[in-house]
Amino acid sequence: MQKSYNFVDWFRNSAPYIHAHRNRTFVICFGGEMIADDVSSLIHDVALLRSLGIRLVLVHGIRPQIDSRLAQQAIVPKFKNNLRITDKACLDCVKEAAGTVKIEIEALLSMGLPNSPMAGAKIKVASGNFVVAKPLGVIEGTDYCYTGVVRRVDHSAIHQQLDQNNVVLISPVGYSPSGEIFNLVTEQVAMEVACALSAEKLVLLTEEDCISPKTKKIIQQMTTIEAQNFLKQYENINADIYRIIKVAIQSCQQGVNRVHLINRQQEGALLLELFTRDGIGTLISAATFETLRDANLNDIGGIVELISPLEKQGKLIRRSREKLEMEISDYSVIERDGLIVACTAFHLLKESSQAVMSCLAVHPDYQHQARGKRLFDYLLIKAKQQEIKKLWVLSTQTSHWFLERGFHISDKQSLPVSLKSHYNSDRNSKILYKDISL
Repeated sequence: MQKSYNFVDWFRNSAPYIHAHRNRTFVICFGGEMIADDVSSLIHDVALLRSLGIRLVLVHGIRPQIDSRLAQQAIVPKFKNNLRITDKACLDCVKEAAGTVKIEIEALLSMGLPNSPMAGAKIKVASGNFVVAKPLGVIEGTDYCYTGVVRRVDHSAIHQQLDQNNVVLISPVGYSPSGEIFNLVTEQVAMEVACALSAEKLVLLTEEDCISPKTKKIIQQMTTIEAQNFLKQYENINADIYRIIKVAIQSCQQGVNRVHLINRQQEGALLLELFTRDGIGTLISAATFETLRDANLNDIGGIVELISPLEKQGKLIRRSREKLEMEISDYSVIERDGLIVACTAFHLLKESSQAVMSCLAVHPDYQHQARGKRLFDYLLIKAKQQEIKKLWVLSTQTSHWFLERGFHISDKQSLPVSLKSHYNSDRNSKILYKDISL
């Protein structure tokens, strides 16, 4: 029963993401290592995403497949600055690897066996010369031969395929107007495609997690500025992660809303990242994923959902929806990807230079992470800006939290008249105040 409940709970909570992702364009990039191991689980998840109405572009890598073919011919791979030097012999291996991998992925996407995740999928795959490339050229005396860079992406042709409900599959090769073929960097192709399509998301499946050297934990989110500072501070991190973060930053700077870095070793990583609130990977975006701001009328539903359990427990006094609507300009919220995870209110009193802080609430899943302190600090700034001298709080169960932040215990007789008239003796709330000037 618990297993069934967990599934139902997750499925219901995924509904906002199902609605949000429908008809959006996602570019998913994965290396040849994933194909060499077992790409079937990714294919199953791709089929599920497609069935939910997501427009999908897949960009696959071929590095290990190229190396394998070179090894069979006893040719030593040549690299400089982590870029492959693609001479004529290597280019033949690139063409073989790209063709073979593309066909293998198309075959997997074509499956439809009964009693399998692909049953009834009927996915149509489109691939072609969507990427126009040019040679990288000679850099610092090194001729990179048939290693190239993206010159242009035929976004109109890709959109036409997506409009026909096809999944677009792109290999890391490009074609020049003169008919030449160039070997391209997979992540760079994915970035250029995502930017050209103005994709909602670029998903980069990595070989390992993006770990903070300081905390040894997965970095859940960074803005582009934070990511740039991270690379400056930790120049010696894993070279692949360093390169992928740079790609993520460039993608956001060129118009992609969000870039997700996900460890492909995690089973169901794509679904866990896209259909849960906190995901399992690292999100990089131009704007912050979580914002503290003044509330507006659109936030009332989220505030009600947040404070209702606390009202039932007696931790907060009951507030009608009408009262919230009338006082919404007094509220501040922390919003995390569309969910109100914390709120508080700052009411000016009739008495000069006094105010009351109320309705401080933090979602149970996001407590003990300093969000209450963020709201409190935000209100202190407001209080000082409005020249408030004394801030009051009425609390039944969190008085010590306020005492730790410079509040003092007071009594009912000391309350301002306008606040005393609303004091509920049955609740017997602790009365605290803070002199803002101190």
